[in-house]
Amino acid sequence: MSYRPPSAAPGSSSATSQPQAMTDLVRLLSRLPGLGPRSARRAVLHLLKNQDSLMHPLMTALDQVAATVSKCERCGALDETSPCQICTAPNRDHSRICVVRDMGDLWALERAGAHKGGYHVLGGLLSALDGIGPDKLFIEPLLQRVSDVEEVILALPASVEGQTTAHYLGDRLRAAGVATITRLAYGAPVGGDLEFLDDGTLAIALKSRQAV
Repeated sequence: MSYRPPSAAPGSSSATSQPQAMTDLVRLLSRLPGLGPRSARRAVLHLLKNQDSLMHPLMTALDQVAATVSKCERCGALDETSPCQICTAPNRDHSRICVVRDMGDLWALERAGAHKGGYHVLGGLLSALDGIGPDKLFIEPLLQRVSDVEEVILALPASVEGQTTAHYLGDRLRAAGVATITRLAYGAPVGGDLEFLDDGTLAIALKSRQAV
């Protein structure tokens, strides 16, 4: 006699109502920022309805990004080359480094066009609650590249984690011999993320930076 799995509880998804492959894809997509289970399910259904025009090109693009994009060994930015295009650009002021939390913040500052120097992407912020210490961030490579830098700009969020990270970096950078360490003058709301601020606010905040 063959085994028959127990029937699903009322209101729950059963194996017959949704293929396992779809269930797995919904679970993965729901881990993305801004996507919950319902949004992820709608996205999967939309992809399945548009396989030729959307799903297959998306699969190709994901494979290409996974194969070609990696973290710059110097600044931590994502690019197809290492050192990245920003680190090797001859028209940028590499004597000034702007430290950001992640690529979203870097792109936001680039979009505003207010910073013409180099960048350093930490990959996150210090957070005791989340178990993120200095060893989990891209901090040591920053300290190794500041020997000939005139200014380090700490463009970090105005949150508890952002301020904690800024204070920690300020101490480490001063010990490394950096003479000028500045931070953004936030006219932005406390707790606001750079990625969601308008270009004008970002430009003013960068130009009005203060000494740490």
